[in-house]
Amino acid sequence: MFVHIIAALALTITLGAQAQTPPAAGGYQVTRVAATGAPKTDGEVRKIDKDQSKVTLKHGPITNLDMPGMTMVFKAATPKMLDRLKEGDRVKFAADNVNGALTLTAIEIAN
Repeated sequence: MFVHIIAALALTITLGAQAQTPPAAGGYQVTRVAATGAPKTDGEVRKIDKDQSKVTLKHGPITNLDMPGMTMVFKAATPKMLDRLKEGDRVKFAADNVNGALTLTAIEIAN
């Protein structure tokens, strides 16, 4: 019986700690990894900052982020993603919210 009480107490403490995790901006907690199947969005490269692994894109709506078209900076998931890009390139890309940062998860130069 004592073991059951200890187990129930441990479960309560564990569940309580999870419930107290503060939500990310926007009211929900972001714990997922970049979605490999995120839809591609059309964009244009405006600026590349390889030192910071960031790229500024003018883009259309990003449906998985519920974001309208605009110009903004994205962090690249890996620095190599920026190697072949140059300002003015038309691209198709995928982005996701990874640990609270808008992150470029895939990019290719459009034909």
